[in-house]
Amino acid sequence: MSSPSSSPPPSSPSTPTPISYPLDGTLTLDWIRTLTSALNHSSRNLPASSLPSVLPFQVLNRLLLTASNILHREPNCLHLDAGDGGAGEVVVVGDVHGQIHDVMFLLEDAGFPTEERMFVFNGDYVDRGAWGLETFVLLLAWKVFLPDRVFLLRGNHESKYCTAVYGFEQEVMVKYGDQGQQVYRKCLRCFEGLPLASIIAGCVYTAHGGLFRSVAVTPAKRSKGKKGRKIISQVGTSILKLGSLEELSKARRTVLDPPWEGSNLIPGDVLWSDPSSNPGLSPNRERGIGLLFGPDCTEEFLKKNNLKIT
Repeated sequence: MSSPSSSPPPSSPSTPTPISYPLDGTLTLDWIRTLTSALNHSSRNLPASSLPSVLPFQVLNRLLLTASNILHREPNCLHLDAGDGGAGEVVVVGDVHGQIHDVMFLLEDAGFPTEERMFVFNGDYVDRGAWGLETFVLLLAWKVFLPDRVFLLRGNHESKYCTAVYGFEQEVMVKYGDQGQQVYRKCLRCFEGLPLASIIAGCVYTAHGGLFRSVAVTPAKRSKGKKGRKIISQVGTSILKLGSLEELSKARRTVLDPPWEGSNLIPGDVLWSDPSSNPGLSPNRERGIGLLFGPDCTEEFLKKNNLKIT
């Protein structure tokens, strides 16, 4: 990965014509190529504040709204078929953190998404790198163009807290000035719609963080107190158990900052949990959110859900 502070060598000095959204609202491969070229040029040759001269606010706004509508219709956990008879190719991509040139190279090197080649991006599109907005915009464009072949999962940095602390919010404000807050809010709206996990070809589970706990309500214990009054106490609530795919499907993912306490803990687990060499499930105290899960938990999760890889 190149350093966020180091700029690639300059290319052509000429400024490309500002991008316009297709009149019929339908993105094409040629439009994606034009967008890619424009973003490549601006990131290499223009100051950050000049991005609107290449990607006007009105065009960016429409792309964000269109992508958001698509994302919000998808389930928490995507069940993805690799292709007819499972013969298709699936490319899974980890954190890209605003490295637009790495993403462009990856798409060229692996081959563009097609009916035979699916891409699953595993989150963390923004923060740390200098071109988080360009990176996210390019991937959203691919999503709008090929919604059934390009899938964008959520990472822990796709949150209000992380983007305020690690640079993305400030990046958007520098690039779009007075319209920056509108752009940022629409990006956050897209973040809310990003699915949490995927199961590929019925056997591969992918998520940005990892496994998650069960949030099923523990049966109450009833006992009689003084004067025969019934006393209800909750038992066993501190015991961590692996969650089910059904529970994952019902979690409320449209929260900008997943809670670390309460009843809606699955999104935080999926985005922030880490594998551990120690067996069992335990709170991820270093992060303050999510879990640590041991190899026994991974084995149990795979066996219970008839999976092979996670």
